[in-house]
Amino acid sequence: MTLASQEVVIVEPDERPAAAKRVRRWTLGRILAWAVMIAIIFVSLFPFYWALRTALSSNAALSAGSQSLLPADPTLSGFARVFGLQTGQEAIDAGGAGQPMNFWRYLLNSVVVATLITLGQVFFSAMAAYAFARLRWRHRDKVFAVFLAGLMVPAIFTLLPNFVLIKQLGLVDTLLGIALPSMLMTPFAVFFLRQFFLTIPREIEEAALMDGASKVRIFFSLVMPMSAAPIATLAILTYIGAWNDYFWPLMVSYTDSSRVLTVALGVFKSQTPQTGPDWSGLMAATLVAALPMLLLFLAFARRIVNSIGFSGLK
Repeated sequence: MTLASQEVVIVEPDERPAAAKRVRRWTLGRILAWAVMIAIIFVSLFPFYWALRTALSSNAALSAGSQSLLPADPTLSGFARVFGLQTGQEAIDAGGAGQPMNFWRYLLNSVVVATLITLGQVFFSAMAAYAFARLRWRHRDKVFAVFLAGLMVPAIFTLLPNFVLIKQLGLVDTLLGIALPSMLMTPFAVFFLRQFFLTIPREIEEAALMDGASKVRIFFSLVMPMSAAPIATLAILTYIGAWNDYFWPLMVSYTDSSRVLTVALGVFKSQTPQTGPDWSGLMAATLVAALPMLLLFLAFARRIVNSIGFSGLK
Protein backbone atom coordinates (compact mmCIF):
# COMPACT_ATOMS: atom_id res chain seq x y z
CA MET A 1 0.00 0.00 0.00
CA THR A 2 1.52 3.22 -1.11
CA LEU A 3 0.86 6.36 0.80
CA ALA A 4 0.97 9.46 -1.33
CA SER A 5 3.00 12.03 0.32
CA GLN A 6 1.34 15.38 0.53
CA GLU A 7 2.96 18.63 1.29
CA VAL A 8 1.31 20.50 4.07
CA VAL A 9 1.60 24.23 3.71
CA ILE A 10 0.92 26.18 6.88
CA VAL A 11 -0.25 29.71 6.27
CA GLU A 12 0.06 31.94 9.27
CA PRO A 13 -2.99 34.13 9.62
CA ASP A 14 -2.48 37.83 9.54
CA GLU A 15 -3.18 38.97 13.05
CA ARG A 16 -3.57 42.56 12.02
CA PRO A 17 -7.19 43.70 11.93
CA ALA A 18 -8.70 44.62 8.61
CA ALA A 19 -9.02 48.24 9.71
CA ALA A 20 -5.26 48.43 10.17
CA LYS A 21 -4.63 47.23 6.63
CA ARG A 22 -6.59 50.06 5.13
CA VAL A 23 -4.58 53.20 4.73
CA ARG A 24 -6.61 56.33 4.47
CA ARG A 25 -5.60 58.35 1.52
CA TRP A 26 -5.71 62.10 1.99
CA THR A 27 -7.46 63.15 -1.15
CA LEU A 28 -8.13 66.75 -2.09
CA GLY A 29 -11.79 66.41 -1.14
CA ARG A 30 -10.96 65.09 2.34
CA ILE A 31 -8.47 67.90 2.93
CA LEU A 32 -11.02 70.52 1.86
CA ALA A 33 -13.70 68.96 4.09
CA TRP A 34 -11.41 69.07 7.14
CA ALA A 35 -10.41 72.64 6.34
CA VAL A 36 -14.05 73.76 6.11
CA MET A 37 -14.89 71.94 9.36
CA ILE A 38 -12.00 73.55 11.21
CA ALA A 39 -13.00 76.97 9.85
CA ILE A 40 -16.59 76.49 11.04
CA ILE A 41 -15.40 75.43 14.51
CA PHE A 42 -13.12 78.47 14.70
CA VAL A 43 -15.87 80.88 13.64
CA SER A 44 -18.26 79.33 16.18
CA LEU A 45 -15.89 79.37 19.14
CA PHE A 46 -14.05 82.64 18.51
CA PRO A 47 -16.87 84.88 19.91
CA PHE A 48 -16.74 82.94 23.20
CA TYR A 49 -12.98 83.37 23.37
CA TRP A 50 -13.25 87.09 22.59
CA ALA A 51 -15.87 87.52 25.32
CA LEU A 52 -13.55 85.75 27.79
CA ARG A 53 -10.62 87.88 26.64
CA THR A 54 -12.70 91.05 27.16
CA ALA A 55 -13.92 89.88 30.58
CA LEU A 56 -10.34 89.33 31.74
CA SER A 57 -9.18 92.74 30.47
CA SER A 58 -9.39 96.09 32.20
CA ASN A 59 -11.68 98.80 30.86
CA ALA A 60 -8.76 101.23 30.73
CA ALA A 61 -6.80 98.95 28.41
CA LEU A 62 -9.88 98.32 26.25
CA SER A 63 -10.54 102.05 25.98
CA ALA A 64 -6.96 102.56 24.85
CA GLY A 65 -7.77 100.47 21.79
CA SER A 66 -5.83 97.33 22.54
CA GLN A 67 -6.17 94.84 19.68
CA SER A 68 -4.18 92.04 21.29
CA LEU A 69 -5.62 88.54 21.11
CA LEU A 70 -4.62 88.04 24.74
CA PRO A 71 -6.30 89.83 27.66
CA ALA A 72 -5.16 93.45 27.89
CA ASP A 73 -3.93 94.27 31.40
CA PRO A 74 -5.35 90.98 32.83
CA THR A 75 -7.63 91.40 35.85
CA LEU A 76 -10.64 89.75 37.50
CA SER A 77 -12.32 93.03 38.42
CA GLY A 78 -15.10 92.42 35.87
CA PHE A 79 -16.13 89.21 37.61
CA ALA A 80 -15.78 90.93 40.98
CA ARG A 81 -18.32 93.57 39.90
CA VAL A 82 -20.71 90.89 38.67
CA PHE A 83 -20.66 88.99 41.97
CA GLY A 84 -20.87 92.18 44.03
CA LEU A 85 -17.36 91.88 45.49
CA GLN A 86 -16.44 95.50 44.78
CA THR A 87 -17.62 98.66 46.46
CA GLY A 88 -19.21 101.42 44.42
CA GLN A 89 -16.04 103.52 44.39
CA GLU A 90 -13.89 100.54 43.41
CA ALA A 91 -16.26 99.78 40.54
CA ILE A 92 -16.12 103.39 39.33
CA ASP A 93 -12.33 103.40 39.51
CA ALA A 94 -12.27 100.19 37.42
CA GLY A 95 -14.50 101.75 34.75
CA GLY A 96 -17.84 100.45 35.99
CA ALA A 97 -21.06 102.31 36.73
CA GLY A 98 -20.76 101.95 40.50
CA GLN A 99 -24.30 100.60 40.83
CA PRO A 100 -24.54 97.13 42.42
CA MET A 101 -25.76 94.19 40.38
CA ASN A 102 -27.87 91.76 42.41
CA PHE A 103 -26.55 88.81 40.41
CA TRP A 104 -27.68 86.02 42.74
CA ARG A 105 -31.23 87.37 42.83
CA TYR A 106 -31.38 87.49 39.04
CA LEU A 107 -29.91 83.99 38.85
CA LEU A 108 -32.55 82.64 41.25
CA ASN A 109 -35.33 84.32 39.21
CA SER A 110 -34.03 82.74 36.00
CA VAL A 111 -33.86 79.30 37.62
CA VAL A 112 -37.42 79.59 38.99
CA VAL A 113 -38.90 80.84 35.70
CA ALA A 114 -37.09 78.26 33.56
CA THR A 115 -38.06 75.45 35.94
CA LEU A 116 -41.75 76.44 36.00
CA ILE A 117 -41.89 76.68 32.21
CA THR A 118 -40.10 73.37 31.72
CA LEU A 119 -42.20 71.37 34.20
CA GLY A 120 -45.52 72.80 33.01
CA GLN A 121 -44.78 72.63 29.31
CA VAL A 122 -43.43 69.07 29.35
CA PHE A 123 -46.30 67.76 31.50
CA PHE A 124 -49.20 69.35 29.59
CA SER A 125 -47.60 68.79 26.19
CA ALA A 126 -47.14 65.11 26.98
CA MET A 127 -50.83 64.73 27.82
CA ALA A 128 -51.88 66.56 24.66
CA ALA A 129 -49.46 64.55 22.53
CA TYR A 130 -50.81 61.27 23.94
CA ALA A 131 -54.37 62.36 23.18
CA PHE A 132 -53.44 63.14 19.58
CA ALA A 133 -51.45 59.91 19.19
CA ARG A 134 -53.65 57.29 20.87
CA LEU A 135 -57.12 58.52 21.80
CA ARG A 136 -59.78 58.28 19.08
CA TRP A 137 -62.18 61.19 18.92
CA ARG A 138 -63.99 63.08 16.21
CA HIS A 139 -61.95 65.44 14.01
CA ARG A 140 -58.77 64.55 15.88
CA ASP A 141 -56.50 64.93 12.85
CA LYS A 142 -58.12 68.20 11.81
CA VAL A 143 -57.71 69.66 15.28
CA PHE A 144 -54.08 68.54 15.31
CA ALA A 145 -53.49 70.21 11.92
CA VAL A 146 -54.94 73.48 13.22
CA PHE A 147 -52.92 73.17 16.39
CA LEU A 148 -49.77 72.46 14.39
CA ALA A 149 -50.41 75.57 12.29
CA GLY A 150 -49.45 77.54 15.38
CA LEU A 151 -45.83 76.85 14.45
CA MET A 152 -46.25 79.32 11.57
CA VAL A 153 -47.45 82.14 13.84
CA PRO A 154 -44.53 84.44 14.81
CA ALA A 155 -44.10 84.70 18.57
CA ILE A 156 -44.12 88.49 18.41
CA PHE A 157 -47.81 88.41 17.38
CA THR A 158 -48.74 86.86 20.72
CA LEU A 159 -46.88 89.31 22.95
CA LEU A 160 -49.60 91.97 23.14
CA PRO A 161 -52.54 89.57 23.82
CA ASN A 162 -50.47 87.76 26.44
CA PHE A 163 -49.52 91.04 28.11
CA VAL A 164 -53.16 92.16 28.27
CA LEU A 165 -54.13 88.81 29.79
CA ILE A 166 -51.32 88.88 32.36
CA LYS A 167 -52.21 92.45 33.29
CA GLN A 168 -55.87 91.55 33.80
CA LEU A 169 -54.82 88.65 36.01
CA GLY A 170 -52.71 91.00 38.11
CA LEU A 171 -49.49 89.08 37.44
CA VAL A 172 -47.37 91.89 35.99
CA ASP A 173 -43.92 92.09 37.59
CA THR A 174 -44.17 88.56 39.01
CA LEU A 175 -42.29 85.37 38.21
CA LEU A 176 -45.56 83.55 37.53
CA GLY A 177 -46.53 86.25 35.04
CA ILE A 178 -43.30 85.65 33.13
CA ALA A 179 -43.70 81.87 33.10
CA LEU A 180 -47.44 81.49 32.60
CA PRO A 181 -47.77 82.09 28.81
CA SER A 182 -45.27 79.28 28.09
CA MET A 183 -46.23 76.90 30.89
CA LEU A 184 -49.15 75.09 29.26
CA MET A 185 -47.94 73.72 25.94
CA THR A 186 -46.42 74.63 22.59
CA PRO A 187 -47.07 73.17 19.12
CA PHE A 188 -43.47 72.04 18.79
CA ALA A 189 -43.50 70.18 22.10
CA VAL A 190 -46.77 68.42 21.26
CA PHE A 191 -45.55 67.44 17.80
CA PHE A 192 -42.21 66.26 19.14
CA LEU A 193 -43.74 63.93 21.74
CA ARG A 194 -46.56 62.75 19.48
CA GLN A 195 -44.01 61.49 16.96
CA PHE A 196 -42.45 59.32 19.65
CA PHE A 197 -45.75 58.10 21.10
CA LEU A 198 -46.73 56.82 17.64
CA THR A 199 -43.71 54.49 17.69
CA ILE A 200 -44.82 52.73 20.90
CA PRO A 201 -46.46 49.39 19.99
CA ARG A 202 -50.19 49.38 20.61
CA GLU A 203 -50.00 45.77 21.83
CA ILE A 204 -48.34 46.93 25.05
CA GLU A 205 -51.20 49.30 25.85
CA GLU A 206 -53.82 46.74 24.82
CA ALA A 207 -52.29 44.22 27.19
CA ALA A 208 -52.46 46.77 30.00
CA LEU A 209 -56.12 47.48 29.14
CA MET A 210 -56.91 43.77 29.34
CA ASP A 211 -55.34 43.71 32.80
CA GLY A 212 -57.78 46.40 33.91
CA ALA A 213 -55.62 49.51 33.66
CA SER A 214 -57.28 52.76 32.69
CA LYS A 215 -56.01 55.17 30.05
CA VAL A 216 -54.76 57.52 32.75
CA ARG A 217 -52.84 54.76 34.51
CA ILE A 218 -51.37 53.56 31.21
CA PHE A 219 -50.19 57.08 30.44
CA PHE A 220 -48.48 57.66 33.79
CA SER A 221 -47.28 54.12 34.56
CA LEU A 222 -46.40 52.86 31.09
CA VAL A 223 -46.07 55.54 28.43
CA MET A 224 -44.24 58.16 30.47
CA PRO A 225 -41.48 55.80 31.73
CA MET A 226 -40.98 54.44 28.21
CA SER A 227 -40.66 58.01 26.90
CA ALA A 228 -37.98 59.10 29.34
CA ALA A 229 -35.42 59.86 26.61
CA PRO A 230 -37.55 62.21 24.42
CA ILE A 231 -39.09 63.82 27.49
CA ALA A 232 -35.62 64.55 28.87
CA THR A 233 -34.59 65.97 25.50
CA LEU A 234 -37.66 68.20 25.34
CA ALA A 235 -37.05 69.34 28.92
CA ILE A 236 -33.47 70.34 28.10
CA LEU A 237 -34.48 72.25 24.96
CA THR A 238 -37.33 73.97 26.81
CA TYR A 239 -35.09 74.91 29.72
CA ILE A 240 -32.46 76.43 27.42
CA GLY A 241 -35.11 78.38 25.50
CA ALA A 242 -36.72 79.69 28.69
CA TRP A 243 -33.33 80.64 30.11
CA ASN A 244 -32.38 82.66 27.01
CA ASP A 245 -35.76 84.40 26.55
CA TYR A 246 -35.45 88.17 26.69
CA PHE A 247 -38.25 90.18 25.09
CA TRP A 248 -41.21 88.79 27.05
CA PRO A 249 -39.52 89.10 30.49
CA LEU A 250 -38.51 92.63 29.51
CA MET A 251 -42.18 93.52 28.91
CA VAL A 252 -43.47 92.03 32.16
CA SER A 253 -40.77 92.61 34.80
CA TYR A 254 -39.96 96.07 36.15
CA THR A 255 -38.15 95.51 39.46
CA ASP A 256 -35.41 93.26 40.82
CA SER A 257 -38.01 90.99 42.43
CA SER A 258 -38.92 89.51 39.02
CA ARG A 259 -36.00 90.49 36.80
CA VAL A 260 -34.23 87.54 35.15
CA LEU A 261 -30.60 87.36 34.06
CA THR A 262 -31.14 88.21 30.39
CA VAL A 263 -33.00 91.40 31.27
CA ALA A 264 -30.51 92.21 34.03
CA LEU A 265 -27.68 92.13 31.48
CA GLY A 266 -29.48 94.75 29.42
CA VAL A 267 -29.97 96.92 32.51
CA PHE A 268 -26.31 96.42 33.42
CA LYS A 269 -25.27 97.64 29.96
CA SER A 270 -27.56 100.67 30.18
CA GLN A 271 -25.81 101.79 33.39
CA THR A 272 -23.09 103.41 31.32
CA PRO A 273 -20.48 105.45 33.19
CA GLN A 274 -19.02 108.61 31.72
CA THR A 275 -15.94 106.80 30.44
CA GLY A 276 -18.00 104.42 28.25
CA PRO A 277 -19.69 101.04 28.56
CA ASP A 278 -18.38 98.62 31.17
CA TRP A 279 -17.41 96.02 28.57
CA SER A 280 -15.31 93.99 30.97
CA GLY A 281 -18.13 93.61 33.50
CA LEU A 282 -20.73 93.04 30.79
CA MET A 283 -18.74 90.24 29.16
CA ALA A 284 -18.06 88.69 32.56
CA ALA A 285 -21.77 88.72 33.38
CA THR A 286 -22.61 87.29 29.95
CA LEU A 287 -20.18 84.42 30.37
CA VAL A 288 -21.42 83.60 33.87
CA ALA A 289 -25.04 83.66 32.66
CA ALA A 290 -24.31 81.48 29.62
CA LEU A 291 -22.06 78.97 31.38
CA PRO A 292 -24.84 76.84 32.95
CA MET A 293 -26.60 76.42 29.59
CA LEU A 294 -23.36 75.61 27.78
CA LEU A 295 -22.52 72.90 30.31
CA LEU A 296 -26.06 71.54 30.15
CA PHE A 297 -26.01 71.33 26.37
CA LEU A 298 -22.54 69.79 26.24
CA ALA A 299 -23.54 67.15 28.78
CA PHE A 300 -26.67 66.11 26.87
CA ALA A 301 -25.76 66.99 23.28
CA ARG A 302 -25.61 63.36 22.12
CA ARG A 303 -28.96 62.51 23.70
CA ILE A 304 -30.60 65.56 22.12
CA VAL A 305 -29.35 64.72 18.63
CA ASN A 306 -30.23 61.02 18.90
CA SER A 307 -33.71 61.67 20.27
CA ILE A 308 -34.53 64.28 17.62
CA GLY A 309 -33.41 61.91 14.87
CA PHE A 310 -35.39 59.02 16.38
CA SER A 311 -38.56 61.13 16.58
CA GLY A 312 -38.46 61.86 12.87
CA LEU A 313 -37.32 65.48 13.03
CA LYS A 314 -34.65 65.52 10.34
